Amino acid sequence: MKWAYCTNGFGDHRLTEALEVLAELGYAGAAITLDRGHLDPYSPGLAAEVSRIAGLLDRLGLSAVVETGGRYTLDPWHKHHPTLISDGAERRSAFLTTAMRIAADLGAPVVHLWSGARPDGVTEQEAYARLAGRCERLLDEADRTGVTLGFEPEPGMLVQDLDGFERLRALLGAHPRFGLTFDVGHAHCVERDDVAACARRALPYTVHVQIEDMRRGVHEHLEFGEGEIDFPRVLAELRGYSGLVAVELARHGHAAPQVARRSIDFLRRAHESGGARVAGAGGPAGGG
Repeated sequence: MKWAYCTNGFGDHRLTEALEVLAELGYAGAAITLDRGHLDPYSPGLAAEVSRIAGLLDRLGLSAVVETGGRYTLDPWHKHHPTLISDGAERRSAFLTTAMRIAADLGAPVVHLWSGARPDGVTEQEAYARLAGRCERLLDEADRTGVTLGFEPEPGMLVQDLDGFERLRALLGAHPRFGLTFDVGHAHCVERDDVAACARRALPYTVHVQIEDMRRGVHEHLEFGEGEIDFPRVLAELRGYSGLVAVELARHGHAAPQVARRSIDFLRRAHESGGARVAGAGGPAGGG
């Protein structure tokens, strides 16, 4: 598995420092969240900074994806606003277009995105129609830049589970550049099925993985071992996936290096245990 870490969990570090720490800890990549502190998409010096970070990633041997979940990146008053289905959606679309261009310049194959909550007074059918129409236009840019969109179901949003993702994917004609960001904790939180079964179902669509512990029905990102997830089983189901598996602990920045160290140690052990289970059942140990 190619372990990565979301840079939103290093909010008190400069991006260059965060990448250096992750490389030293043995991570294979970083999920870079565009925000004021890390590759500010509205900085006048953005192009030069992107070039500098691309060079650093290359020197450190790190892969990357671009994430777009900064809480107040577009609106200093309202978290995660505007969205692709709210008023002002053009600003979100423009931001995601910038994110795709940044990703192309970084050599990052995936840009992550999500739907947002359904606005008051908008039916579910209309919300899906809005979302699909805006994703279609984003996919035109994805084709131009050569990146893939990794759409994340998020608890409490219009698209919060695999059913919703598959509905949206069908509206987009199963476009080859429209993939899934599979968040392991979110699946445990909201899905009807066991999270390992969800991972198996999601695998054909998955272009990016986020991972953290969680409790069913409670959307709180926890360190590994503090929740309920059987990680060896989940990682065994993901053994055919070749992209980054990124730890997402955005609220643990006060102890980021220590949390990142504990996280990669835990995941390595869980992966080895999952591989042993598969081998013991008569299948290939897999996982890379």
